[in-house]
Amino acid sequence: MKRIITTLLFAGILISCNSSDKTKPVNEESSEIKKPTDSVTNKVNKQLKKIDSDEALIATALMAAPEVSRSGAKIIGYNMAGEFVTLREGNNEFIILADDPNKNGFSAAAYHKDLEPYMARGRALKAEGKNHQEIFDIREEEVKSGKLKMTIGSTLHIYYGPDTDYDPETSKVENAKLRYVVYMPYATAESTGLPEVPIAQNHPWIMNPGTHRAHIMISPVAENSK
Repeated sequence: MKRIITTLLFAGILISCNSSDKTKPVNEESSEIKKPTDSVTNKVNKQLKKIDSDEALIATALMAAPEVSRSGAKIIGYNMAGEFVTLREGNNEFIILADDPNKNGFSAAAYHKDLEPYMARGRALKAEGKNHQEIFDIREEEVKSGKLKMTIGSTLHIYYGPDTDYDPETSKVENAKLRYVVYMPYATAESTGLPEVPIAQNHPWIMNPGTHRAHIMISPVAENSK
């Protein structure tokens, strides 16, 4: 009888030891699960600032251009005093239009320098009080007549979003995204093989087909898409 009791006690000790060992992986997995929470906390604690200086306008505007082209890009736009000026001279193929601090949200656009006559004409017509359709019609006639030239394949990179807070360490604007445009004057769905409406997120399509403003549009994927 004593031998049976001893055997049962020994078996109980073994079971207890094995159960204790199994708790270790469970605890390790629990600590692994906590890591995303730390990441979320870091994001919340990230120090964001308002775009409240010309230096901040320049830094955030540069995010619209490809990284390899930022150092030599020219930057124009409204300064904090509300004057349209050259915020920084440049020496490469990009001109960047900085965000207008007097408008809601954020929008900066980097475009190839060959597009400057077209962009400048649009700004001038807008300053004259012309509406969107009037500006479109005037530039359509001027491009057709040869007065205004557009280079096929010139690109426009738009960095935009609903917020105006940015990270001073990275210059990234909170919740901003990039949208890409490739100008193809008078191109059509037939000449490019592209649809006239997007058939999926981030899928290229052609906008304003058959006009001077025909362009390939590539929009970002929505945040909640998988």
